[in-house]
Amino acid sequence: MAVMLCIIMPWLKPKSVHRAQEWTTEVENLFRFQQAGYRDELEYLQVQHGAMIDKWPETGFVRKLQRRDNTFYYYSKKRECHESEVHKVKVYMY
Repeated sequence: MAVMLCIIMPWLKPKSVHRAQEWTTEVENLFRFQQAGYRDELEYLQVQHGAMIDKWPETGFVRKLQRRDNTFYYYSKKRECHESEVHKVKVYMY
């Protein structure tokens, strides 16, 4: 579904943004995308032209992301966004 949104509406921009208040799996994945230099999954798909996102099957967390400089970030199955960093994660609304 996200790939189709990217292809059909490449101009899709967020309408609002707020900071995460508590940790969730969505916040964990947003943390990983933002650490790699992207807003979220939609921006990653737009920039990487619909590239597949590698996720851990056990947790659903992002496993590997390609940065804009063509290097890669590799992530663990375990939580990487610690409580002290949760408030730094931006949650975009479309």
